Amino acid sequence: MSLESEVVKICQDLIRIPSVNFGEGRGDEKAVAEYIVASLAEVGIASEIFESAPNRCNVIARLPGRDSTRSGLVVHGHIDVVPANADDWSVDPFAAEIRDGMIWGRGAVDMKNMDAMILAIVRKWARSGYKPPRDIVLAFFADEEAGMTFGSRWMAAEHPEVFAGCSEAVSEVGGFSVTVADGKRLYFVEAAQKGIHWMKLTAHGRAGHGSMMNDENALTAIADAVAKIGRYEWPQRYTKTVKALFSKIAQVTGKKYDEADLRPLLSEIGPTARMIGATLQNTANPTILEAGYKANVIPGSASATVDGRFLPGYEDELNETVRAIVGPDILIETVSHDIALEVDFDAPLVDAMKAAILAHDPEGIPVPYLMSGGTDNKALSEIGIVGYGFSPLRLPADLDFMSLFHGVDERVPIDGLRFGVRVLNDFLKSC
Repeated sequence: MSLESEVVKICQDLIRIPSVNFGEGRGDEKAVAEYIVASLAEVGIASEIFESAPNRCNVIARLPGRDSTRSGLVVHGHIDVVPANADDWSVDPFAAEIRDGMIWGRGAVDMKNMDAMILAIVRKWARSGYKPPRDIVLAFFADEEAGMTFGSRWMAAEHPEVFAGCSEAVSEVGGFSVTVADGKRLYFVEAAQKGIHWMKLTAHGRAGHGSMMNDENALTAIADAVAKIGRYEWPQRYTKTVKALFSKIAQVTGKKYDEADLRPLLSEIGPTARMIGATLQNTANPTILEAGYKANVIPGSASATVDGRFLPGYEDELNETVRAIVGPDILIETVSHDIALEVDFDAPLVDAMKAAILAHDPEGIPVPYLMSGGTDNKALSEIGIVGYGFSPLRLPADLDFMSLFHGVDERVPIDGLRFGVRVLNDFLKSC
């Protein structure tokens, strides 16, 4: 079976194993982990399952390279997926149906496509006896979709030895194409990630009967705080990655690059602008309200959850601004926190990515970008591993790729997947 045929088959196989992560510790990656172990064993690659909790499974394998004096590369993906409500989909979300030249199903984009690329490539290498230039550690993590507690964070804390000698990593959400003016394709390589600060805001007041006057209504106080946060216009802040991306967008499209306001350039990148626009500033979006239990009872307390995201170097600005907006009487507690990242785009590893893309799309233009979310690279960074997002895909110009992450009718173009596995194969052979 050819590399391109095998990646399609493996991607379908993985989607058909519903490794759903419901959050709050409720997930099950065991079946897909066992599939990966068997797939590697079939071609003589030994791997090991690390079970952080019942059925929360991570898979690790090390491929010896030709030059053991070089630092190793971690090639990783996560094997959990978010839930899918079948009633909302036009296809069975776990059937991996092929329709309109695409593989449909939960995980097709996030991120069983990349998992399939990795497996297809190393299986081909094993069958031919090929050894990569340096050691490669394959890591398939649990729990990426719910904070990485049972996955990469647990592995980095409890089993850092499996990454011994590794200095760099590649994983998801990078290397995909975005078509701009005159059909030019930019390939977005992830070189930075926003940090996360999810906050619970709580207001306390005076409980009482709903028919009476009450100037200490906790629900009113929390609603006012949430409304102010939701309406706040965050100032534009540009990191080096953002500047590099927008400079290239301006150059390619012939539009003006003006750091007084880079937002006009967002119109040049289509639907991708929804995600990229969030990388021009900190954000704080109210997501949950909790208060009351009966129509005629004023509650004594009320709370809201806010999804805060901060740019590298701007965490203090996020926290101080939210405090100033809500005032001193609102209690702010941290629900979840994660670091921001920004790495160097001028690096030999990136040069290898660029060369691999250009070998298969000579007119492609690799560019760095800042991701509004986060990946397992954050956990690896805490043990000194520099990570990039590089799961290459050449995408149709009219495909709203970003909407497919966690979306209904998630799907990946087969031609894009075939392109991606060729590019990733060349990259791993040259880096």
